[in-house]
Amino acid sequence: MTSRQMVLGMQFSGGYGAAPGAWRLPGANLKSYTDMDQFVRYAQAAERGKIQLLFIADTPVLDVDLDHHAPHHMIDPLLILTVLARETERIGLVTTASTTFTEPYNLARQFKALDVISHGRAGWNAVTTSDPAAAANFGAPIPPRAEKYERAHEVIQIVQALWGSWEKDAWLLDVDGKPFADMDKIQPVNLQGKHAASRGPLPIPPSEQGQPVIFQAGGGSYGLELASRYASGVYANPYTIEDARAQRQALRDAAKRAGRDPDEVKMLAGFMPTIAPSRQAALQRRRFLDEVVDLNQRVRYLGAMIGLPLGPRQLDEPLTADQLADAIPSPHDPRSARALEVAREGWSLRDVLAHGVIDYHPVVAGTAADVADHM
Repeated sequence: MTSRQMVLGMQFSGGYGAAPGAWRLPGANLKSYTDMDQFVRYAQAAERGKIQLLFIADTPVLDVDLDHHAPHHMIDPLLILTVLARETERIGLVTTASTTFTEPYNLARQFKALDVISHGRAGWNAVTTSDPAAAANFGAPIPPRAEKYERAHEVIQIVQALWGSWEKDAWLLDVDGKPFADMDKIQPVNLQGKHAASRGPLPIPPSEQGQPVIFQAGGGSYGLELASRYASGVYANPYTIEDARAQRQALRDAAKRAGRDPDEVKMLAGFMPTIAPSRQAALQRRRFLDEVVDLNQRVRYLGAMIGLPLGPRQLDEPLTADQLADAIPSPHDPRSARALEVAREGWSLRDVLAHGVIDYHPVVAGTAADVADHM
């Protein structure tokens, strides 16, 4: 799995799909949260569809009320990807793991093992932790931002060193001469930083791709620096072509400053397709999914995005002429201009929301041609 191949990926959300409460939809597998057979079916379908990688986000905390929602995150992403590695052949397998509360040796060992098991298809989305509830699970507070990223740099460098502690031809498997491997080509790393350290080496030989591929999904100047130094793939959330070009140029400039070839760093722009024979049918599918979420809260959030006091009573009506005249997209939310654009087309607020204007990726609800045109 080279960085040049990382073009089209699919994100696995929780066991019940992206919509909170989707487990209550008719026909849903109520046990999909722990049903590995279902994950295998999804992964195999993605592989048949030429999707090039699966990505599992993760936050190590229970962050929803289980009285009303299924968990947002998998039971354990690395274990699930290990299952999928044995039931797929080509698709990349990427998941998130934090540098803030995980020791580099653990990270290096787990991802290198997945890489070997999958015959060179593993990737690590290296992130820092910002959720205090997740930090509490490790018995520590969130460090100051500068310190957190200082540790992240150390952890990634140590992990990469541990991944490289075996030379390419160190694994001999010489039956006649009896050596399993050449110990002269397997060396400790002996790295000591301010926040993390490891002696090494790992007891795991290189995979077919050598080392797992590093991804990064953090924003801001700290995240950009981390991505430019170490990542081959960077997840981004642009909402317009202009925004995408600006983010891509900032990434290229940062890679140059880090002494790297900017073409080595690929920016992966996210979007969420809902495909049907027509745009109306696609929107109907999204309205169906929206029935299991709190639309009242979403319509109020929509109002905040476009500077209007909106409420549930207007859910099935479009904005009035007076409201459209008063509406102003929030300069603090890049989704706001698109939200107002859709509202001006005359859709009801329910349909405006069905267009995905408050989702964290651009939504394309329409035909296969609509999705292809967007891409």
